[in-house]
Amino acid sequence: MKVVDPAISNLAIAQNLLWTPNGVTEQDVHKAFTEIFQHKVDFADLYFQHSVIEGWSLDEGIVKSGSYNIEQGVGVRAVSGEKTAFAYSDDIGMKPILQASKSVREIASLGLSANRKLKSGKGFTNNVGLNLYQPLNPIPSLDSTQKVDLLKRLEQFARKRDKRVKQVMANIVGAYDVVLVARSDGVMAADVRPLVRVNVSVVVESKGRRESGSAGGGGRYDFGYFSDELLKQFAHTAVDQAVINLSAKPAPAGEQTIVLGSGWPGILLHEAIGHGLEGDFNRKGSSAFSGRIGERVAAKGVTVVDDGTLKNRRGSLNVDDEGNPSQCTVLIEDGILKGYMQDMTNARLMKMNVTGNGRRESFAHLPMPRMTNTYMLAGDKDPQEIIESVKDGIYAVNFGGGQVDITSGKFVFSASLAYKIENGKITHPVKGGTLIGNGPDALTKVSMIGNDMALDDGVGVCGKEGQSVPVGVGQPTMRIDGLVMGGTQ
Repeated sequence: MKVVDPAISNLAIAQNLLWTPNGVTEQDVHKAFTEIFQHKVDFADLYFQHSVIEGWSLDEGIVKSGSYNIEQGVGVRAVSGEKTAFAYSDDIGMKPILQASKSVREIASLGLSANRKLKSGKGFTNNVGLNLYQPLNPIPSLDSTQKVDLLKRLEQFARKRDKRVKQVMANIVGAYDVVLVARSDGVMAADVRPLVRVNVSVVVESKGRRESGSAGGGGRYDFGYFSDELLKQFAHTAVDQAVINLSAKPAPAGEQTIVLGSGWPGILLHEAIGHGLEGDFNRKGSSAFSGRIGERVAAKGVTVVDDGTLKNRRGSLNVDDEGNPSQCTVLIEDGILKGYMQDMTNARLMKMNVTGNGRRESFAHLPMPRMTNTYMLAGDKDPQEIIESVKDGIYAVNFGGGQVDITSGKFVFSASLAYKIENGKITHPVKGGTLIGNGPDALTKVSMIGNDMALDDGVGVCGKEGQSVPVGVGQPTMRIDGLVMGGTQ
């Protein structure tokens, strides 16, 4: 077996955790592939996973819940033409693996273009991934008492910020995910993925009016990442958002000049643009961006990338869930559509390059093209200059929920923190505003891009076809002309 650092530690950890206790060897994996390839199959893989998730929540100083879940299993996939067969087992052993292999090989009767890419020989070549985070288990980095104390400190920081705070809810989550992918083309890859997150939500009250705010963050660290300074930042952000909204006026309705803040407002970019640039939607022709590579789809200066190679970021991966190293993929460059995010199946069918975006929620799910960290690159404008350029508009700093129609590109997003801009100055906060638009159309209306690109704090979760995966978003401050806002005024 060819093994090259830094992947050697990940591979050793994965094999010792997933294979050795269950008596699985490389020869056994080859037996499974031989079973699958008794019929015509293009490609097959085995995805082994061991996952541990622990969570604690605090409400009004009282521990309301604690959880500790362990899951492990193996998913077996066979691909022939456009057809995919899949089976999984939470028992990692040769008997269930062979049973799953026999089940998926039946796809052969449906395949039209099988070419039997089964590598002969006994050895695998390790697909060396990146070295973006330490292969550690974050969960034991603090004991249970220390985790509860962390949440109590978070609550104290929030209450000390403002006497109008009436309720504080906080939670902490740690995850340890070990995956190993063995493929019929002779490639094997492993990853050890730590992930931690802290969230705080508050309710404030003044003169009978109640408002809420929330904040949080995390990444691929252990719990030592959450210093008191960072916890205080989260708590103050949540409280300040709620307090500002106490004096907010109803948002105006109609076509507006919108200035989006940097960082988390990139969630609008993620939903309205990002999903439409995933390979499966474009292969099926159901995306507003289908067949438009090389065309102008955004204003000049707009460059959007999906980058799974950022150190310690929530959406980053050393290898994706098909064993391919993560990449930084340019999706839109200076307004021109350059490409899509691809997993192996859609890349093969579209005759395009794999981009390391094959992701799955767990061993019990099929991989599909998904985003990692998706963001717009910085421009050359000072953020204050952008504000001052607006005579009458809205400055949207934070967003709550939203939804998008992939086929049409239409989106709806609620602004959880926004301000009115009048004669180039931020005047008063507004609430109840909903941004309504079309993703591809909105990109063409970007008129100014700030030099302050920022990523979110590390809380993003993306849902697609019932699967959830951690992601990152980001963008600089930018001005969009003529975006519709639904409001109450």
